[in-house]
This record gives sequence, structure tokens and C-alpha cells, in this order.
Amino acid sequence: MDEVAAFLRAHPPFDALAADDLDRAAAAAESLAFADGETIFAQGTEPQRAAWVVRTGAVELVDRGRVLDLLAPGELFGHPSMLAELPTGFEARANGATTCYRLPAGVSRPLLARREGMRHVARTLLARPTPARASADDGAGAPERPVGALLRAAPVVCAPDTTVRETARRMTEADQRCAVVRLPDGGLGVLTDGDLRSRVVAGGVPPDAPVAAAMTAPAHTVGEHRLGGDVLVEMLDRAVRHLPVLAADGRLLGVIDDVDLLAAERRTPFHLRTAIARAPDADALVTAAADLWPTVAALHEARVAPEHVGAIVTVVADALVRRLLDLAVAAAGEPPAPFAWLALGSLARREGVPSSDVDCAIAWDGDDDDPAVRAYVHGVARTVLDGLERCGLPSDAKGATADRPLFARSLRAWGAALDSWFEDPTQEKALILVSLVGDGRPVWGVRRPDPLAARIRAARTHPDLLRLLARFALSHRPPTGFMRDLVVEHSGERKGRLDLKHGGLIPIVDLARWAGLAAGAAESATPARLRAARAAGVLTDDDGRMLEEAFTLVSALRLEHQVQQIRAGERPDDHLRPDDLSPLTRSYLKDAFRAVAAVQRRVGAELSYGVV
Repeated sequence: MDEVAAFLRAHPPFDALAADDLDRAAAAAESLAFADGETIFAQGTEPQRAAWVVRTGAVELVDRGRVLDLLAPGELFGHPSMLAELPTGFEARANGATTCYRLPAGVSRPLLARREGMRHVARTLLARPTPARASADDGAGAPERPVGALLRAAPVVCAPDTTVRETARRMTEADQRCAVVRLPDGGLGVLTDGDLRSRVVAGGVPPDAPVAAAMTAPAHTVGEHRLGGDVLVEMLDRAVRHLPVLAADGRLLGVIDDVDLLAAERRTPFHLRTAIARAPDADALVTAAADLWPTVAALHEARVAPEHVGAIVTVVADALVRRLLDLAVAAAGEPPAPFAWLALGSLARREGVPSSDVDCAIAWDGDDDDPAVRAYVHGVARTVLDGLERCGLPSDAKGATADRPLFARSLRAWGAALDSWFEDPTQEKALILVSLVGDGRPVWGVRRPDPLAARIRAARTHPDLLRLLARFALSHRPPTGFMRDLVVEHSGERKGRLDLKHGGLIPIVDLARWAGLAAGAAESATPARLRAARAAGVLTDDDGRMLEEAFTLVSALRLEHQVQQIRAGERPDDHLRPDDLSPLTRSYLKDAFRAVAAVQRRVGAELSYGVV
């Protein structure tokens, strides 16, 4: 521990820590070694639960295969994802033999939240390239945008003689962390949450005193055209967290805070997620969720990669589920048994798009036949699903939802069902159910570790199940015809359209699920499963790469199509007119489908299925 503490002490922001805090960080640090080229964490994966420090060697920050930065010993990484609780913006990859310290969030988050830590975080973020934007010419990240464009709400404004109590009430109603006070001389003061804690609760200023007795004045202000990055540094240098923003003519436009700026280019989904977490009821959730699809459109137009957009959709969907469950449980009373909510389908794989529906399941501790438990979880599930429908996330049309008995079981019953399906996968619906549950991801209420995860990974020890899963995957053919043209619908309202989901993505997703389960992959995301299958030799390196590239292409076209529909006020779907594509894109798409079909033939031949 002394060696770790000595190393950390030599690098910011740890050099500013008191001895006790430094010892606590050193004691919690986990030393991990990585080989040259090894991925420390992938791009677009779930939020980091730790901050990382390079100890020896170097770490590359990689954006979609392109190295944007090289970190030396002592430099931090992974902390923006941890602090914002959003998917990772970069891949972190070892450059040469590398050792890193991993500092769990429980220790690193409080340290980085201090003034010294926030100053260091801000300066390193502003100096670092922005993922998915490095080649963009629109400078869409918050550090490069004027603060006037980052304001998200009208300010709370009051007179100096307004009481502290009344000012705090207005702040609460407006969900604001500060209020602006107009002074008689034309200047401004500010009352913040911090002022309320330090001067009213702890400092003795009575709630019925005028706000002038508790405010900070005069407040420093900034012009609306100042860049976010410059304002953030100034904010940290002045040790303030809120700055009033003025128009060129002196009008008050709003208040910018450090959270607005530190959220960088993901500011919009960050605040969307925050609004969901704070929603007092289902109606407020509906209002907050109305920004989800416009946010997706904005992210797409800002050149954010489809896998990142899918991860952000999933983060928001998870937040909606958690808040709806919290509200439902509060209304229904203490549950008769602890239970967990599992995401299934595309949202479980973190591959959500505007057309995604909600597949889900419930598992509880206790007796599977307990009528009180069944009635309780059914009522809660119905409430949550109704709420999600109102928020623009409809339930699965085929009934793979937690309000159906097939998808609501005790943990013991789920375990027994999985064992039964693994032993005899020829049972009715066994392959479909294994496919759904195999993608499952706990969202709310689950114990750690996930009690079903180990059983799912045990699928690799059941060869009969794997062979039938492979056959199931190979039954979905890409839409290429005998003449190598794209196969489209020939009748009905979708005549002349190509189904990107069932014809393009599902053959890849199903192959990846089979290959990932055969490889014992812990992650359920399609690209991660394909990489695990390549590493384990279940798929050849070439086949795995071709499938991943095809998945990326089809996902990008699908998202582009749905964003256009959102902009046109249409309901998003997966049916694209091939004639709307450029000749080059159409050619790429046909090549991708042919590549998937070729992989299917090779896999089928190796497993003696005779796929043609």
C-alpha cells in the first residue's frame, strides 16, 4: 500500500489529498496487468464502476479503431463514464505491457467530486479529443459550444426581500439548484443549494429572513457567447458551481452550472436521465421521456456511433423502468417477497432503437405457487408496462412480458426451467425461451451476483442445445435472392420495402447468440459475443469480423431510416425502400447480406446442417 500511495501522491489530483484520504485510495486500488493490445474496456459498453490510473506502460484511447490519445503513467481514464453514469466514450487499450490501478467508484467518486478533483477532471476532459466528433466540423461538444446554447431552463428570479423559505420553495418547484436575486444597483446575487445548507441549515439564518441574508453577492456573470470549456475552467478557478448567463444587451438568460458543462457532448441524455430519476409521478415521466427520440435524432445527426446511441437508449429505458418500479412499489406497498426485473431482447443487449419494444421478465425469491406473490408482481408489472407504453416504449407484441405467467417465475422455477430446456431443447418454445432469457440482463432489484447468469453460461456444456440453437440461427436467411438482388415485400402496405430487422439484423444476432453461448461469453451485446466467439475459436477471425461489420452497417442504416421517420413525424419501423439508398450504399448492403449468408453456409457445413 505504501508503494501505491507514493505513486498516487506524485500525480494530480491525488497530490492534493490529505494523508488519510490518500491511504484510503491506496488501500482500495486494485493492480491489473494487460498485454500489448489488450482491451481494458470497450467503447460504448456499460458505465464504468471505477476510475483507472496508468501505473506502467501506456493506454491508448481509441474511437472506432482510431487512436486519439495516448496516456502516460499517472494519467486518469474511465472517470467521465463513471461520473456521468453513461456508456464509455472510448475504448481503452494497452500500448505495450501495461499495469493500471483500478479505483472503485465508492472511493474515487467522492475524491473527484471535490474542488481539486473537479478541476483536474475538467482540465483533462477539455484537453482530450471528443469521441465520435474528432473529425466533425460542427464542434458539437459542450466545451466548444457557447454557454447560451447549453441553458436548459428559465432561471428562478426573486427580489432581495423575498424570504429564504419562499425562494427555496420556488427553486424546488422549478427543479433548480439556485436562484438569481436582482439587486437594487442592477447587479445580481445568487442563492444556491450550498448556501441553504451552509448558511441556513448549519449557519443559523432563519428561513423567514430575506434572501439577501443568505445569498452570495455580487454574482460573477458570463456572456452567452463564451465557450463552455472556457467557462468551466473559470468556474473552477473561482470555486463556484453556478454562473448567471447574460445576453449582449444585459438580459438574464439563465444559469449555467458545472454539471451542464462536465456532461460534455452527452449533456442531453445526461439531463434526460436525471429528469427521469427525479420525476415525482408517471405523468412527469411521460413528459421527460418525450425528449428521448428527439435526443436520439440529435445524437445521430452529431455523428455519434449507432452502438453508442443504442447504449444511451438503453440507459434511458433502464432509468424509466427503475423509476416506474419505484413508484409502483411505493403505491402497492412492501412486496411479499423480494423480486427482480430483467430486461430481455434488444434492450437487454443494449441495442435499443426508436422502434424497440419492451421484452421483460420477473424473478422472485420464494414459492413459485404463492398466490399473493403472483398477484403482487402481476399488478406491478402491468403498471410498469402501461407506464412504459405512455413513455413511447410499447410492450412486445408477442407477449414476452413480465405480466405473463410464462415470464414471471420464482428464482427456483426459473432455474428448473433453464435446466429442463438445456437438457431437452426439443420442448415446445424451448429454443425461443432460451434465446430470450439468454439475452437477459437484471435492471432492478437483483442480488449480486445475478443468480441466473451462471446458469445461462452453463449452456456451453450442453451440445444438443447448442446444435439446435445453431440450426435455429441458420434458419433466418439474409434477403438476397437467386439473382443476388435484395428481397423485398411483394404485397400489402409494405410492398417494395426491405425488412432491416428480420432480414438484416436477426440472422447476425442469432448467430452471435449461438456463438457467444458456445464461447461462454459473459456479455450479451452482439459485437461482444462475436468478439468472444472469435477469441474462443467458435468462429474464425474472418467470419467474426465480417458479421460484426455487417451488423454495424445494417444498424447504421436502420437508425438513419428511423431518425428520418422521427423528423417526419412518422412512427419508426424497420421497413426501408431499397430505391431510397444510394447505389453505393445499396451495393454495400448487398455485399453485407452475401457475407452473412456465406458465414451461415460455412457454419452449417461444419456442423453438417447443409445450409445453402
